[in-house]
Amino acid sequence: MSKKFVPHLTALAVAAMLTSLVQSARAEAKGQRPVVVWFTGLSGCGKSTLANLVDHRLHSRGVRSFVLDGDNVRLGLNAAPALLRERHGDDFARRFGLGFAAQDREENIRRIGAVAELFAQAGIVALTAFISPYRRDRDAVRAMLPQGDFVEVHVRAPLEICEQRDPKGLYKKARAGEIKGFTGIDDPYEEPLAAELAVDSANTPAEQLADQVLAWLERAGKIPPRS
Repeated sequence: MSKKFVPHLTALAVAAMLTSLVQSARAEAKGQRPVVVWFTGLSGCGKSTLANLVDHRLHSRGVRSFVLDGDNVRLGLNAAPALLRERHGDDFARRFGLGFAAQDREENIRRIGAVAELFAQAGIVALTAFISPYRRDRDAVRAMLPQGDFVEVHVRAPLEICEQRDPKGLYKKARAGEIKGFTGIDDPYEEPLAAELAVDSANTPAEQLADQVLAWLERAGKIPPRS
């Protein structure tokens, strides 16, 4: 009697299969689907405000979500060399600290994408709010995730409006030459070519923009309809 051949599964294949099963079970238990909602746009366009509003609305509806933005990522995971130097020394700070040069920005977005993917695997709606100025970096994060699990939201506002808002005084410093390589001033922002959703933060209140994002997620089956 011949033995039935059973293909050998590598540890990675087994881990991937189990992760997929657990992810589906977690999402089904909450009535939501794993998704990374990636808010992108110029500094001052309202990305973080919008992401936090969406987060609060999701929480009120019993949907598990989490916001990743510069306020919680740039102080820890992606800290600048100056923040690392005192505790870890110059060599460590130079090697692992992230500034705002092109390669640093690329690594910043790669790390954020990897963390957002982990949140999605846990069945959580990950809301990320970063300028993420380079199209290839955003596309690289999209490629990390299953098709349909990356939702790019372009938060649109003209540069002059963002400069008028300038909540942290960064545009003023960039215009004065105190900050080099600042997006929109002396470094480009590459607008999405085919974002899942584009919202106009210059002419629409943030509360209405949050409604637009939630409506899109409902239509896509990522969150349950409001009861």
